[in-house]
Amino acid sequence: MTAPDLAAARSLLFVPGDRPERFAKAAASGADAVVLDLEDAVAAVAKSDALAQVVHWLSTGSRAIIRINAVGTPTHAAEVEALAGTGAAVMLPKTESAVQVADVHRALGGAPVLALVETPVGIRDVDEIARAEGLARLALGTVDLAADLGVDPSSYAAFAYSRSRLVIASAAAGLAPPIDGVTVRLDDPDVLAADLAVSRELGLSAKLCIHPQQVAAVNEAFTPTQVELDWAARIVAAVEDTSAAGGDGVMVVDGTMVDAPVVTRARRLLSRATPRP
Repeated sequence: MTAPDLAAARSLLFVPGDRPERFAKAAASGADAVVLDLEDAVAAVAKSDALAQVVHWLSTGSRAIIRINAVGTPTHAAEVEALAGTGAAVMLPKTESAVQVADVHRALGGAPVLALVETPVGIRDVDEIARAEGLARLALGTVDLAADLGVDPSSYAAFAYSRSRLVIASAAAGLAPPIDGVTVRLDDPDVLAADLAVSRELGLSAKLCIHPQQVAAVNEAFTPTQVELDWAARIVAAVEDTSAAGGDGVMVVDGTMVDAPVVTRARRLLSRATPRP
């Protein structure tokens, strides 16, 4: 998976790396990206087998992001070595520095790294992480971070700062907006809808998923609505008409002032009309 794919992805679906019978189903789920997990979803005794299954999947030409284990863990080095040269992007859990990202990126032979920021140190130093060599995008790990902070992982207030920190760091570094953490409640679609509304309002543009049934709602939430696209098209058309007539600067569209930042937002919405899988 290439960096441009990572930048456009809205839904990233986790699959345990030791469950190869689920890999193809996940790839067919409609998720923009599949994340084969070697970390939390795999028991310590099964990690070696999971790595072999993941490498085999990649060897067939199938694409996936691989969540490896964190820097300093017993299996980290072996996983990086096994994945080097496959071209697969990796998700680095518990990222706490730009050095960690750059080291993994180089060891993989230049493959992109998605930094999962889920510790207090990572949140504190996220501006540095966002500028790391080889970084494709930032993601927020709410469950692990909640444990460190002693807060409810479903609390919007508790994570407003962390989400906004990633949004601002991403924008300042020229990255795509960050990826929000998982919704662990699977039996209530209203909870997922509320989580997605908060993500969009704060400026995130994708979400980690833990079940295929979450994918459709996530994709819809992070795809511009027809109303938004129609508005954006009117803005861009007005700008082009004004420019063709020799005009420039501020104009009025639908009774509202339109200046350069508004035009930028309109063009950005139109660019997201057909997300790349």
